[in-house]
Amino acid sequence: MKTVFTIGDLSREFDVTLRTLRFYEDKHLLSPRRQGMNRLYSRRDRARLKLILLGKKVGFSLVEIKEMLDLYDLKDGHVLQLRVALEKFGRQQEVLRRQKEDIEQAMEELDRTVSVIAGMLRDKEAEETGGERLEAAE
Repeated sequence: MKTVFTIGDLSREFDVTLRTLRFYEDKHLLSPRRQGMNRLYSRRDRARLKLILLGKKVGFSLVEIKEMLDLYDLKDGHVLQLRVALEKFGRQQEVLRRQKEDIEQAMEELDRTVSVIAGMLRDKEAEETGGERLEAAE
């Protein structure tokens, strides 16, 4: 298993830009070592990147992600990190559930509106077609 990754390796593997990786480095989320002008990422950096992207995907801010990652570095057997993560994940689940309900409600309203507008369009098209037939008959 590979233990050192270049910025290009991680960029391709996780489908992120080089700029994104440098941004995460600037925010102290990743800490590659330098070899001349090259950034060399460890397996730890790779794992952190995976967690960063997962955190973003489920709606956490970079500040929240950094807080959780920093807790991982504490030498307390990771109990504190697990407690904080569990609490944050639970809150985020509630946020996402509410958003899902809001989206479902909005979709129902849009479905009804589309149905009404489609009916109105059919009626107008029928009127125009009927009106054209009457003119042609005269």
